[in-house]
Amino acid sequence: MSQHDFLIALLVFLVAAVVAVPLARRFGLGAVLGYLIAGAAIGPHALRLVTNVESILHFSEFGVVMMLFVIGLELEPKKLRMLKQTIFRFGSMQLVACALALGGIAALLGAPWQVALVAGLGLALSSTAIAFATLAERNLMGTPAGAASFGILLFQDIAAIPMIALLPLLAIDASDAIHMGSGTPHWQTAAKAVAVMGAVVVGGRYLVRPALRFIARTDMREMFTAFALLLVIGIALMMDAVGLSMALGTFVAGVLLADSEYRHALEADIEPFKGLLLGLFFMAVGMSIDFGILSQSPWQVMGLVLGFVLVKTGILMLLARRFAIARGQRLLFALLISQGGEFAFVVFSVAGGAGLLPERTEALLVLMVALSMVATPLLLLAFDRFVAPGLNASGRPDDVIPPQNSPVIIAGFGRFGQIIGRLLYAQGIGVTVLDHDPDQIEFLREFGFNVFYGDATRVDLLEAAGAGSAKILVVAVDGMEDSLALIDRVRERWPDLKIYARARHVSHIYQLKDRGVDTFEREMFEGSLMMGRRVLEGLGFDPSDARNVALRFRRHNIAAIDRFYPHYTDQKKLVSLARQARDELEEMFRQDREQRQKNQDAEWS
Repeated sequence: MSQHDFLIALLVFLVAAVVAVPLARRFGLGAVLGYLIAGAAIGPHALRLVTNVESILHFSEFGVVMMLFVIGLELEPKKLRMLKQTIFRFGSMQLVACALALGGIAALLGAPWQVALVAGLGLALSSTAIAFATLAERNLMGTPAGAASFGILLFQDIAAIPMIALLPLLAIDASDAIHMGSGTPHWQTAAKAVAVMGAVVVGGRYLVRPALRFIARTDMREMFTAFALLLVIGIALMMDAVGLSMALGTFVAGVLLADSEYRHALEADIEPFKGLLLGLFFMAVGMSIDFGILSQSPWQVMGLVLGFVLVKTGILMLLARRFAIARGQRLLFALLISQGGEFAFVVFSVAGGAGLLPERTEALLVLMVALSMVATPLLLLAFDRFVAPGLNASGRPDDVIPPQNSPVIIAGFGRFGQIIGRLLYAQGIGVTVLDHDPDQIEFLREFGFNVFYGDATRVDLLEAAGAGSAKILVVAVDGMEDSLALIDRVRERWPDLKIYARARHVSHIYQLKDRGVDTFEREMFEGSLMMGRRVLEGLGFDPSDARNVALRFRRHNIAAIDRFYPHYTDQKKLVSLARQARDELEEMFRQDREQRQKNQDAEWS
């Protein structure tokens, strides 16, 4: 491809994404569906603005690779060991159950056993990119449904490696079973794979960290970004060279660096590239939809896609009971991973090359996977509109709230909201509470709290709870997205209602300030500050000195937030201000130490 052709293709991708994705978000369809629609529109089966789908799909898979690296950075090895049952038990049960059911149906429809086996294995895989993006967007990673989805998807990525490697053994030509496509005996291939994985583990633990420290000392941000990209791409290519999953290799590297002091810097540098490449991946999936086959046999194709999604969803619903997922989350869990996955494209391509799948069957299976990916955002939208309003994590419908007139409404009554509620209750101040933990609610009602079960982001529930006459709304819900959505709806309906909000971190504070919320508390800041005071006292500091140090730190931190806020969308300016604030804090503490030393010298003299 010439430079001119490359720039034209890049322009087409950017225009399609910039037009389709904001429109999709505007109409509540979600960014993923926007990318899929954009790709379908510009692809070889529609406007034909871009035709080289396969190469684009291979390149854009680096988005999935980078996503797994970032996810790995969030998981320390200790935490990953805690998830081993979720990964291997849940993952193996899902893969076996779905593969048997889907393969059995294919055999009943007349497919040869090899085709049925390949179809069952390939269709049992789910989309890591779509599921993880949705879990992050909905803040579901910490829920049982999110944990189960994570374990299953990670197991699928691991299982895809031997699955793809063993496909040639099913080929009609028995000679394929003796050697891999490169003519290398299996034991040598396995030895290379073990060696590369060992290199990733050892290098990630003992070589990468010193290299990161060395590069960080140069104070050149662009070099740190370059090294982050070198690390991800280098590991991905090493894994690919020995036939292993690129995504799995970078995930392992991310886990090994999860307790590194440079974890957040690596995540920040990779994030923009990950987002762009994931968007390109979704567009490539949209481009792979063969409208020729769809137009020739529309009812057959749609029937197969519908049957595939329904069977997989049904199996996942049954398994959700074994995974201890709350009844209200079972359908959401099933829909999240009901589609085909990225590795299915690889499975079907390898099987087609080995002569296991006829060309039309391969194209039909790829089309089914692509259409199931398109269907997932639509199914989740339907879930949000028709199922979620009446259900929640326990399956219990929201309470019907009689009209309330308390001066304070607390949305969310977890550890943060409880302290506020108990303090007000002890002073005889009327409080109306909305929460979604049924056991907690029954317990609180026994002690006289005016607490109701329901989704605090619903305007009708807030209206019944007395938002129109209340003086203050305390937003103490767990999820940042839920918190911001609640505030947006309250600001639109009751602009004069005072909002006091729980903030999870500094980025959340900035978004609260964007919405005019000036009264907020970071959930761990004051407690951490108090613990810092106690640590200083335990080290021998005078209690008054420890108190003064903590108060000065508090004032400096609050002032820094106010100073950073106008520039928080400007990364370069923010980095500059952060360095300036760090230098100011170091100077302030240096002066404190000098003054304390002078006082001690004066006492001894």
